[in-house]
Amino acid sequence: MTIALRPFSKACNPNKTLNTANLNDRKMYIDFSKVRGSNVIREMERTITLLSDDPTCQLFTGHVGCGKSTELLKLKHNLENQGYHVVYFESSQDLDMADVDITDILLAITRQVSDSLEKGCIRLKPAYFERLFGEIVDWLQTPIELDLEAELSVGIGKVTAKTKESPGLRKQLRQYLEPRTNNLLESINKEFLQPAQEKILGIGKQGQVVIIDYLDR
Repeated sequence: MTIALRPFSKACNPNKTLNTANLNDRKMYIDFSKVRGSNVIREMERTITLLSDDPTCQLFTGHVGCGKSTELLKLKHNLENQGYHVVYFESSQDLDMADVDITDILLAITRQVSDSLEKGCIRLKPAYFERLFGEIVDWLQTPIELDLEAELSVGIGKVTAKTKESPGLRKQLRQYLEPRTNNLLESINKEFLQPAQEKILGIGKQGQVVIIDYLDR
């Protein structure tokens, strides 16, 4: 019997994240829930679907390479099949994983959710953020072209991109945002996430779910 080593090695690569929404990946997926002692993803899914009228927050962690991303993508696929609007993103896309602050995470979440909603023609512009952008530009004293008529995700993206490439500007931004963390969080919840949930329900979705991967790093 001859074994093709290259496809065999590729199929067994522990660094490859499987996405069960993809038929070929689904063929390689093995359910290890019995070995792990429980089906954590099914439990998380049940918590989300049964308590969808109220916000829930769940932490999913494990050793590096144990399949967390594969399981989270499976959760995303399952929830989308049930009619949920799911925003999945890897935190390393927006964040400097060696230097992260709570305000960095809040802005990254807002940008990713806003970008996902805008692709579905749902545009929200919290008044707090419109004021915040102007104040940030004045505080940083650096040219950032911000169009207040543009999408929220674009504005946040320009600010975070500018500060990500400059540790000095990132430090300045944090100094400005740190005492305003509570106001920022309140605006995200009340002026952004809650109205977004209402619009999502209005177009027939079951609700909104945000999955953030690699945040444990």
